[in-house]
Amino acid sequence: MSMIGEYLRVTAVELDRAIQNPVWALDFVEEVEDREEESTPTPAEARRFSTYKTWDMLRFLLARTGFPVYVIHGEEPFAEDEDWGYGPPRYLRPERVRLAAQSLLTVTYDRLIDDVDRADLTKAAVYPQGWDGPGALEWGRHWYGGLTQFFEAAAAADDAMLIWLD
Repeated sequence: MSMIGEYLRVTAVELDRAIQNPVWALDFVEEVEDREEESTPTPAEARRFSTYKTWDMLRFLLARTGFPVYVIHGEEPFAEDEDWGYGPPRYLRPERVRLAAQSLLTVTYDRLIDDVDRADLTKAAVYPQGWDGPGALEWGRHWYGGLTQFFEAAAAADDAMLIWLD
C-alpha cells in the first residue's frame, strides 16, 4: 500500500462545512474525485490534486528552503477523530494558500534540488526510499510543477485547501 499526498480546493463556505461536518467533507472529496476521474482536468483546472508518492520528498526539499507554509500536511487540524487514510486531514485557510502560491512561484524546482545529494534523502529516510537511481532527484519535478499550478489557481479563486495522506 502506498502513501499518497492529496489536496482538495474548497471555498470558504465549503471549508466551514468541512470543519463542522468531516463526514460531509470526505463524501465531498469522493464526489469531486469521481467527477474529475472522467474529465482529467489539468492541475490549474482541478479541484483535487495529488502529489502521488513525492509528498515526503517535497516536504524534505521545501523544509530546506525555510518554506513559510506547511503545504505538504496542512497547518490546521480538523476531524481529529477521523482517519482519511494515514491520519486525520488538515487544512490551509485562503490567506495561507495565497502565501503558499506566491512562495511556490519563487522557489523553482532547480533551487529545491540545488546542493542535494541522493544520499541526503536516504539518510533522512524520506518516503518512499530507493533514492539510489541517477534520476531520483528529477522524479519530483513534474509533481512540484503541478502543485505550483494547483496552488496558483486556488489562490486566484480565494480557495482554502484540505490536505491529507491517503
